[in-house]
Order: sequence, then C-alpha cells, then structure tokens
Amino acid sequence: MTRLQQFQKIAIAEGFSWIGLIITMVLKYQFEMIWPNKIVGWIHGVLFIAFCVYLAIFFFTKQFSFVKSLVLFIAAFVPFGTFWAEKKYLRS
Repeated sequence: MTRLQQFQKIAIAEGFSWIGLIITMVLKYQFEMIWPNKIVGWIHGVLFIAFCVYLAIFFFTKQFSFVKSLVLFIAAFVPFGTFWAEKKYLRS
C-alpha cells in the first residue's frame, strides 16, 4: 500500500470519527453517558493527528502544494470535510 493510499484511508476514517463524535456528543449531553464520548474522542484525536502528520509529510516532501495542503488542513476541521477532500484531492 502506498503512502497516498494510507492517507486516503486515514482521511476516510477521520471523517467517520466525526460521525461517531457527533453521536457520542448527543449521548454525553442528552443522556449523561460520558464514556462513549471519551473513547470516540480519543480515536478521533488520534486520527486527526495522523491526518495532519501525513499532510505534513506530503507537504514537506513537496508532493503537495501550499494551497492544496492548506485546503486539506482546513477540511480536517470541517465536519465530513475529509470525505470531500479525499474524493477531490487524494484520489489518483
């Protein structure tokens, strides 16, 4: 598996972790179930960091331009933005 394929999988997983985070936020604040949010929050955090590390690797090895890297970085902060970014920028 190439580094780009790994980055694609991380982008998709990070997008799904947003979905999980939203669901567990409802559980946390509506039903006072704290633990699901803590677990999914950690998973989401690790995936976000992995996304940023891969993005940095591609940027610093000059495989991605500054603009493309900036768009991908901003997409990581938008719910479901990594789904869009993977489809638009990471597919071969």
